[in-house]
Amino acid sequence: MILDKELDKILKKVEKPARYIGGEANSVKKALEDVKVRVGFAFPDTYEIGMSYMGLQILYNILNKNEEIYCERVFAPAGDMAEIMKSFSRELFTLETFTPVKELDIIGFTLQYELSYTNMLYMLELGGIPVYSRERGEEYPVIIAGGPCAFNPEPLADFVDVFLVGDGEELLEEVCLAKINCISKEEFYKKICRLDGVYIPSFYNVKYREDGTIEGYEKLYQEAPDRVRRAVVQDVDKAEFPVNNIVPFIDTVHDRSVVETFRGCTRGCRFCQAGMIYRPVRERKKDTIIKIADRQLKNTGHEELSLLSLSTSDYSEFEELATRLMNICKGRNVALSLPSLRLDSFSFKVLEEIQGYRKSGLTFAPEAGSQRLRDVINKNITEEDIYGAVEQAIELGWEHIKLYFMAGLPGETYEDLAGIGKIAKEIMDINFRIRGRKGGRFRVTVSVSNFVPKPHTPFQWAAQDKAEDFVKKHNFLSRELKIKGVSFNYHETVTSNLEAVFARGDRRVGVVLAEAFRLGCRFDGWTEHFRGDLWEMAFENTGIAPEFYTSRQREYDEVFPWDIIDPLIHKEFLIKENEKAKEAFVTPDCRNGCTQCGINRYAKCFEGVENA
Repeated sequence: MILDKELDKILKKVEKPARYIGGEANSVKKALEDVKVRVGFAFPDTYEIGMSYMGLQILYNILNKNEEIYCERVFAPAGDMAEIMKSFSRELFTLETFTPVKELDIIGFTLQYELSYTNMLYMLELGGIPVYSRERGEEYPVIIAGGPCAFNPEPLADFVDVFLVGDGEELLEEVCLAKINCISKEEFYKKICRLDGVYIPSFYNVKYREDGTIEGYEKLYQEAPDRVRRAVVQDVDKAEFPVNNIVPFIDTVHDRSVVETFRGCTRGCRFCQAGMIYRPVRERKKDTIIKIADRQLKNTGHEELSLLSLSTSDYSEFEELATRLMNICKGRNVALSLPSLRLDSFSFKVLEEIQGYRKSGLTFAPEAGSQRLRDVINKNITEEDIYGAVEQAIELGWEHIKLYFMAGLPGETYEDLAGIGKIAKEIMDINFRIRGRKGGRFRVTVSVSNFVPKPHTPFQWAAQDKAEDFVKKHNFLSRELKIKGVSFNYHETVTSNLEAVFARGDRRVGVVLAEAFRLGCRFDGWTEHFRGDLWEMAFENTGIAPEFYTSRQREYDEVFPWDIIDPLIHKEFLIKENEKAKEAFVTPDCRNGCTQCGINRYAKCFEGVENA
C-alpha cells in the first residue's frame, strides 16, 4: 500500500482513515498493463456497511479470478472525507490503486435499499462524473446497477446506463468481458441487450395516459427484448463462492465469515419481495458448505461464522449441517451464528449448545398480531407456535425476547394491532408462571416496521398507509405496549413513505431524486442524516405528488413501471395470492407441493417438489 503525499495529508485530517487506504489481507493487486477491462464495484454507503455485504465479496472474487478483468472497490466517503477531498480537488478513487473512478471502464453500483439512491448520485459527483446518463460521453465509464432494487429500475433510468437484474455471478462477468474491443457505448449496449437480466433504459420510451398511469413501453431499438427476463444461476452448488475474503482493518457491521447455504424461499409470505424474486430454492451441498466454511475461517482468521439464507433451518439437512459446523467451530474456538431459525426442539438444542450460559436475545417474527392477519399475509405460524417456542426459551434460561411486527398490512384493523400488545403481555405472563419473581430481569422488545408494497409481490397492488395513519397506529401501539418489562421501537413514517415512492415509482420520480440531491440529501438511510424537510421541498419544487405512488390502490389491469422486468413468476399467480389474502386463505409451503408460480419454466425447483 503506497499513499501519495496529498492523500497521506488528507487522511491525517479524517475520522477512520482505514476506510480509504485499501491494502487489506486478501485484497487483490494486479498489473494494470495485464488487464483489458477495469471495473469499480461501488457500494453507496460507508466502508463499514459495504464490507459487510457478502455480495461484494462474491462478485469481487469472481471478477478478479478472470485475468482480463480488474475489479476494485469504491465506497461513499463520510462527510468529513468528502469535504476535505473537495478542498484538495481530489476526486473519488478506488481502494486498490487509488485510481480516480472516472478513469475506469465500468462502475457497478449495488442497490440494496431505495434510500441509498442519493448516495449513488453523490458518488458520481465526487468522481467528477455527470449524474445524468445523457450527459456522459464516451470518455466516461459505463454506469451499471444491480441488486434487489433493480427489479424496478425505472426511478433510476435517467442516471444508470445498464441494469443487471437477478443473480449476478455469471451475468456480471459476461457483461464485463463484452466491453472489451467495443469501440463505443452504443456498440456495447447492443451487444449485451439480449442477455437475460440486462435492461438498457435508453432502448425504451415510456408512454403515459392522461391519468398518469403507464400506457406501455415503446422499443427504440428493435433487437431489445419486450421484457427483460431475470438472470438465474441454475446450480448454486457449482457457483463460485469466496474462501479468501477481504479482511478489513477496522470493525465492520458484520465482521465474520459467511457461507450461503441456499438461495430462495418456499414459504410464500405475501409481503416479502425476496421470497418471490429469488425463487426457486437452490441448495448448496452439505459437504460444499463445510468445505467453504473451513477454508474461509482458515484464510481470514474470523472469530465468528454465520450462515446466509432467507430461512436457515429450512435447509433440507439442517440438523446434520448444524452439528458438523458446531464441531468445526469448537475446534477453532469460533462462534457460530445461525440466524432465521425455525424455533423447534432441535433449533433450541443447537442454540443451547452454541450459546451455553451466555444467552443473547432470541428473535421471533410473527409480523402480525392476530391469526387472521397472519393468514392474510401467509405467515403460516400460530400463537401456539409462538408461545410454545417462548416457553422452551424461558425454561432454558433466555432473558430477552425480540418480536418483529409490521404496521399497515393490507386488511389490518386496530384489533389486529391490539393483538401485538396481547402477545407481548402473554409472553411476560409465561415468564412469570415459569420463573416467578426470579424472572424479574426478563424483557421483551417489540419492533414494528411499516409495510411498504413491493414490486413483484402479491401485495404490489395495495395502497400504503399515509403518514398520519402510521402515526396514529404507532401511538395506539405505544399505549397498548405500556407493559412492565416491554420496550417498543418503530420505524419512522416519512422514510417508509419515501421508500414506497422509489420502490413503486416510474421514470418521472427521477427528477425528485435529482432535486433532493441538489438540495443536499445524502445518506438518507441514516436517521441522523435524513432530511425530511428537504425531501418535502424536492416534491414541491418538481410538482410530483408522492401519494400517486404510495397511497393509491392499483387495479389488476394497470401497467406497472416494473412490468418491463420478468421475474419469472406468473402475474396470474400473484393475483391469485392477492385474492386469497382478501379471504385469509393460506398457501402451503411449496416444498410440500408446487403452487404453480411459474418459476419451473426456467429453473429446476427444489428436489421433491412435483413441478406443475
